[in-house]
This record gives sequence, C-alpha cells and structure tokens, in this order.
Amino acid sequence: MATASGFRARVRAELTQEIKDEARRQLAEEGASALSLRGIARQLGMVSSGIYRYFKSRDELLTALIIDAYDALGAAVEAADEGCERLEFAARWRACCRGVREWALQHPHEYALIFGSPVPGYRAPEDTTSPASRVTMALVAVIRDAAAAGALRQPFAPDMKPVLSKEAATEARHIQAMGLVGVPDDAIVRSVIAWTHLFGAVSFELFGRYVDIVEDVDSMFEQAVTDMTAFIGIVSPDRPPK
Repeated sequence: MATASGFRARVRAELTQEIKDEARRQLAEEGASALSLRGIARQLGMVSSGIYRYFKSRDELLTALIIDAYDALGAAVEAADEGCERLEFAARWRACCRGVREWALQHPHEYALIFGSPVPGYRAPEDTTSPASRVTMALVAVIRDAAAAGALRQPFAPDMKPVLSKEAATEARHIQAMGLVGVPDDAIVRSVIAWTHLFGAVSFELFGRYVDIVEDVDSMFEQAVTDMTAFIGIVSPDRPPK
C-alpha cells in the first residue's frame, strides 16, 4: 500500500512540475496575463478538467510560479553570499548584488513575473511573503553583520552629511525591527536607497530602459555596485577607514 501511495505521489509531483514548466513557457511567449489552465492542459495532452486536480485556478498556479521564482532568486543570492569570507562585508554585498543580476539575466520572464507589471486581477496571498523576503534578508544580513563588527562608516564629509528628517528617522526605526537591529538610522535609510537602486538597475537592464543610452551595461552595473557599497558605508574590519 505504501509503495502504491509513494508511486502516486511521484506521479503527481512529476505532472505538477510539467504543468509549471509549460506555464513558464507560456509566460515567456505570451506573458502572465495570457496564462490559461485550459491552454496548458491542451499542450500537455490532458483533459481540461484534469488540470484542476493539480491547480484549482490560474491564480493558484501563478502563486506557485511566484513562490518558485522568489525561492530560486533567494537561493542564488544566499549561495553567492555563502561563497564569501564572513568578515569581507564589501565582497559579500557585491556578491549578493551580482547574484541578483545573474539570476535575473538567466530567468528574465520569471524576474518579470515577480518584479514587473502586476498581473491584472491577481492578488498575491500571504504565502508569497516569506519567499519574497529571502533576497532582502540576505542583503540585510550583510549590513547587520558589518554594523556589529564596526565595519559601517559614515560616507559623507561632516559638512556634506544630509540631515535625516524626523519622519525618515521614524521609518528607519520601524525598519530596524525587521532585522537591522544595531544599525544606525541613517545607515538604514541609505541601505533602503541602495536596495531600490539595485533592483532599479536590474529592471532597467532587463526591461530595455538602457537601449540606445548605455552600451557597456556590465561596467555600468559594476560601478553601481561599487557606489552602493560606498554609499551604505560598508568596509572590512581589517581595512578600517582612516
């Protein structure tokens, strides 16, 4: 009985994967708004009613694809971070940023699904929240570890340091509770700005915003990562600022 049950589970898992693979193919060709369970069933040679045993609706399938994409991106960035020495905070930040871009370039349609235009009529459930946070938490870990090691510096000269508004400081303390305990308010604000810069740069590249403007996108991205690192103030403890 257990053997038959295990066989059915494997068959179900394999067919579920085939459905998702076909859905990704359709995403690449037609976009998320055109995704159709009946169309997927037709391509896989299934009766249209059969696919609903695996996904009750288009939105349920979209949610599965979104979770897969967030998890894959998160895993790629976490692996990039784990490949670095723990105290090399600047190298860790750069590796995470490159991990985001490399995954996005290899999976442009999945990146577009999670960071592109919202799918009409779709509302993401809470199930997507934890997978969506994986990349952010990997970046947060670098900044938090750097702060704990005394490896965050002030990137501005005293006479050039921006004044942090009361409202921004309040928001920084709110964000601090999400994983940046021990990080100064101004560094938290700079980190959020750098986070948006990272995904803005990747999105501009993938969605064609650099066309006829930037020729060497690789060097532009590397410079952006260098500038982000300096803007946040990340250094290594064995190379403290003067």
